[in-house]
This record gives sequence, C-alpha cells and structure tokens, in this order.
Amino acid sequence: MSPTQARPTTNPKASPKAAPATTRTERLAERFAEHIRQGLLAPGARLPSVRDCAARHGLSPGTVVGAYDLLQARGLVLARPQRGFFVRDRREGGGSVAAPAQVALPSPASAPAPTAPVDATALIRGMLTLRGLQGAPGMGTLPEAWLDAALLQRALRRSGGRAGSAGTWLAYGDPAGDASLRTALALRLGDLGIAAAPAQIVTTVGATHGLDIVARTLLAPGDAVLVDEPGWAVEYARLTMMGARLLPVPRGRAPDGGPDLEVMERLIATHRPRLYVTVSVLHNPTGVSVGAAAAHRVLRLAEAHDLVVVEDDTYAWLAPPHATRLAQLDALQRTVYVSGFAKILAPQWRIGFLAAAPALAERFIDTKLLSSLTSPGPLEQAMAWCLGQGAFRRHVERVGTQLAAARARTVRLAREAGCRFAAEPAGLFGWVDVGADTDVLAQALLDAGWFTAPGSLFHVDRRPTTLMRVNFAAGADARFWSTLRRLRGLQSPPQRCAGHA
Repeated sequence: MSPTQARPTTNPKASPKAAPATTRTERLAERFAEHIRQGLLAPGARLPSVRDCAARHGLSPGTVVGAYDLLQARGLVLARPQRGFFVRDRREGGGSVAAPAQVALPSPASAPAPTAPVDATALIRGMLTLRGLQGAPGMGTLPEAWLDAALLQRALRRSGGRAGSAGTWLAYGDPAGDASLRTALALRLGDLGIAAAPAQIVTTVGATHGLDIVARTLLAPGDAVLVDEPGWAVEYARLTMMGARLLPVPRGRAPDGGPDLEVMERLIATHRPRLYVTVSVLHNPTGVSVGAAAAHRVLRLAEAHDLVVVEDDTYAWLAPPHATRLAQLDALQRTVYVSGFAKILAPQWRIGFLAAAPALAERFIDTKLLSSLTSPGPLEQAMAWCLGQGAFRRHVERVGTQLAAARARTVRLAREAGCRFAAEPAGLFGWVDVGADTDVLAQALLDAGWFTAPGSLFHVDRRPTTLMRVNFAAGADARFWSTLRRLRGLQSPPQRCAGHA
C-alpha cells in the first residue's frame, strides 16, 4: 500500500460512480472503493484482515466480509485463498492483481524480472493531494511554515529586474543551464570538497530529472543496476519502467553506514551491473550516512569492475558540512553527483543539477536536450541570486535548528509509544520499528487522519514489515503517537514481517 489521503468517506454520494450506500456494508465498501478509484490505494495493496477491519470500524466480521464481497463484485479487489483481499490492477484486462516481485539475492542462473515493485504514481498522488489531515508524518518535505516565502519572492523579483533579462527569457536558454547558476554551484561544490568547473555541471528540473538523465544516458533495457535497499520507491519504479533489472544492496545494517559489501560483490560478479545508485548522506529512509572507510571500499569496487556510482545528495542542505561524499573522494572520475533545492527551499522550486567528468557532462547535455530542451532560465537565475545571499544561509541554519528540536521531540514520543529506531536518528527521516505490520497500520492511521509511509514502500519486493519512515519535522505531534499506539493494539500480531532495515 502507498501512503494515502486521509479523508473518511462519510457521504457515498460524493462519488459519481457509485449508487448511494445505505447499509453499513455498503458504506464500508464505498470507503475503500473511493480510495481505489482516486488511485490512492495501489494495485496489489492488501486490505486489512476481516478481524482487524471489524475492530477498527466497530463492525461485525460479517459486515466486513460483505463489504469485501461487494468490492470483489465491482471488480475492484481480488480474493486470494488463505492470504486475503488485494486491490485489482485496473490496467490489466485479465483482472489480475499486480503482485510485487519476490526478489532475493539473484542466482547466477536467473536475474530478477523487471517488475515494478510498487505503484509509485499512487504514492505521489497521495503526497500531492493531501487535504483534511490532522498531520502527515509520511511526507517527504519540510512543513510549509518552515519555508521562507519572502526570500523566494525577492529572488524572483531580482532575477526579473536584471538588465536584459526579459530579452533572454524570450529565447531558449543554454542547454547546460544558466551560466550564473552553474558558477554559483561550482562554488557550493567546492565548499563540500568536490572540485567541479561550471562546464562539468548540468542543471535539471529537480534532482529526480537529474537521476533520470543519468539513467537514460548510461543504461539500455535489460541492464542491471545496484540500488540501496531500503530505498526510494519512485527510483525503483522509474528504473524498472526503463527496463533495468534492480539488484538490491542492503543499507542501514553496517556500522559504518555503508552498503553490505559482501552482497554487493556477489551481485557485481554475477550480473555485471552498469550503475550503483545510492544516497550516501542522510539516506532515505534510514537517515544513515556513509563513513569515509566505507566510501573508499565502494569506490575501490567501482574501479575494479568499471561501475559508475550515481550519488544522490538530495538532502545535502540538511547534512553536517563534514559529511563524506563519494564524489569528493573520487573527484568525479567515476561518480556522478546529483542534488537539488526542493528539500530546503520549496517543493515547487524544481531546480536540480548534476556534476560529472567533462566527457560525461557533454553526454548528459545531449540527453537533456532530448527530454526537456533546456531548463527554466528565470528560475535558475533566481536560484543563483539566492545562493549568494546571507538570507539564504540564515534560512538553512534556521531550518537545521528547527529540525534538530523536532527530531529530539519525535524520538522521545516514539520511544514513549513503545517504538524503537532501526538506525540512529539523523536528518529528516527516522526508520522506526513500530512492532506491527505497517501496511495494515497505515490504513488504520489513514482513517484516523494521519498520512504515513509504511516500510514496504522502501523495499524492492514490497515485503511486509514492522518498519515505518517518519518525517521528524512532521512527526512531533503527540496525538499521532497516541493514535498509533492505540491502533497498534487493535491489530493482529504481525506475521512474516521484516522488522529490520
């Protein structure tokens, strides 16, 4: 299941596709049907067990069974003997449910088939359509109240007032990106110990676009790609859609924050992957950062096996300045560095960039031309102005202070609720073991008005898990943890759930 919009459907007439519900059975069926029709329950999502659903809504088991039967009759769900009810994949004519790929360590004889592990678009739809919530601990961004709208407005006014700027806006910009921004970014990378000339930097429409450019340039259908696991569902789905074979490398267990090198070496020897895509600093969802020794070992493996390492540093502005970057140690020889500003300025400021060796940078420009022609010059000029302002630096410091306080409070509340952290809390996200199946718990929290991110979203094989990603900036509300504790007590004991990172 993906995190979803929390708006209990008390008036079934709001849905134009269903007749008015009059009985408890029909009202419960319509509650689930509306979430499925809106795309907020992903294909393959497992509905709560009959007993859990009955306890949650104060209904009899027979009422729940009747509601699930109605959903099945409408073609919205499919029953699997001994397993429960699952959301039907409406895009498939045969009526099958999209089952996540069961990906274990691949054997030499067979590689995992390219099957989308989650419906990432359902996840994104949920994140972009939040209304009527009590809170959203599953969000991936900072709260709006923490952002500096005045700074952004000044930046836009300044960029619009530059001499000759209006004339330049009427034509296509530099394919590599605005020159003033690339110069400012070269200085920023220098502060991180990454030596990159402006000519080695290509601007993008957000960090996700940067990752997409790299993959489209360096991969062909059928190529294998090493990915962090747990990791980001959207990256899994995007690579899979391109025809890549995902090879998950465990993260979050090693004491130095790095990947499991034993697994990584076996995967490289067996499948000869082209890329390793990783979040080395403030990893999503565990929050761990790679230590210098682990980073050196990863780079030695990459050099020995002609592997390109794609370093996604999306959370760079939330990280300590001394954090180790692979690109810093490698000097961009076989690393590609990707970052952006949506996590620190505002989600709609879709400005990202990548830095690479000169020859690769030229290839990335060609791919960018084919995918977006150029990137938005006026916004890039505004971003260049921001980077030179003391107000921007003060904003970054203020966010860091707020996040540290929210993180301390969230950690305390989580532990008081009987939860534990599977990794040392750091950065924006906590990887929390709540002691219950978080797929099931997320649906219960949804009905109570809380948007959450269950741990199955962060695994290639979408396995059941007792882990949940919590946004520290949005998780410091005691009501959320009180609700979680209460609903967890109504849930059946977790079965076959991976309660570790």
